[in-house]
Amino acid sequence: MSNDDNLIDFNAERGKRIHDLHDKKLDEMRKAFEQALPLPKAKKKTKSKPKKR
Repeated sequence: MSNDDNLIDFNAERGKRIHDLHDKKLDEMRKAFEQALPLPKAKKKTKSKPKKR
């Protein structure tokens, strides 16, 4: 009477949850570092004319 459609791979499901938890922690750490040490904004480099000699 076992139905293969109703079987759940608990190991795979746990792996997904663990992965989501790690991603959540990583995002929290990234936000904390961005607040503590903000990266400088990308500056646009303007092309300057070469100096005449």
